[in-house]
Amino acid sequence: MSFDIIKHRTWWFVLSSVLVLASLISIFINGFNFGIDYTGGTILDMQFNKAVSVSEVRQVMDQSNMDLGNTVIQLTGVTDQDSSTDVMLRMRNLSSDETKAVSEKLSTSLGGAEVKRTESVGAVIGSEVTKNAVTSLAVAFIALAAYISFRFEYKIAISALISIVHDLIMVLGVFSFFHLEIDATFLAAILTVVGYSMNEAVVIFDRVRENTRTHRRTDTYEKLAHDSISQSIHRSIYTLSTVLFACGALHFFGGDSTKNFSLVMLIGFISGAYSSICVDTSIWVVWKNHTSNRRGLKASDDESEEEEESAETQKG
Repeated sequence: MSFDIIKHRTWWFVLSSVLVLASLISIFINGFNFGIDYTGGTILDMQFNKAVSVSEVRQVMDQSNMDLGNTVIQLTGVTDQDSSTDVMLRMRNLSSDETKAVSEKLSTSLGGAEVKRTESVGAVIGSEVTKNAVTSLAVAFIALAAYISFRFEYKIAISALISIVHDLIMVLGVFSFFHLEIDATFLAAILTVVGYSMNEAVVIFDRVRENTRTHRRTDTYEKLAHDSISQSIHRSIYTLSTVLFACGALHFFGGDSTKNFSLVMLIGFISGAYSSICVDTSIWVVWKNHTSNRRGLKASDDESEEEEESAETQKG
């Protein structure tokens, strides 16, 4: 690979710092748009006079001017896979007047319908589930750090974990900035991103470890990291292309209910590949150089003193 990624590490640090800072500002200012799985909502169960499809119901909801674009629509009863006369809608919390307006609009637009049930429900994902998910994520981080520290070294473990935090902030920042809905599938997608990012980091640092045994002792850490990236980058590109193809197809051609799920993985996988190749290896190189320079400075001082003593002895 002709392009030296490690040589331009200052660019990556600046770019990542700007993106992380912008994401954090958006998170603190805008917050998150939690879906009905977190906030609860209203269930509207309707029976239409003729079979309707999810896309037909979705179109009416989008045109209602009541901010109902995130409504979960399910076909119930006897269906032919694409349409049914029985439809259940799960929406944000609506007042009785809003619920009546929605049902009347659906009935008028889709050939008449009868309301079978209207019910207000609580959040599917409560604070306890969220707390358990965050705890599980923290345990996973600790386990990953212990594993990488044991297999490689603690500098590599911390560098890899920094890149994972970087990827999570990227995903959260995009969802906060664009006010995208966070639903029940979000946590599953986040855990997938963590696994992918860690896998990419392990692949590259495993190559670094192998090269430390074969490279000359005079080689710099920059050269060691550059050669390791060059040897593994094709695998990373092939892996990234494969997952982006699958997630892209799911996002652009799948249903509305899977768009945010696939978007989390699209953002996370791109950020994960970038951070694993450009960020965490650069952090490791800077850290190793800093440690070596401190040791080298002391060693050079000792050597200088020995040379001065030798020169004085020769003059004498």
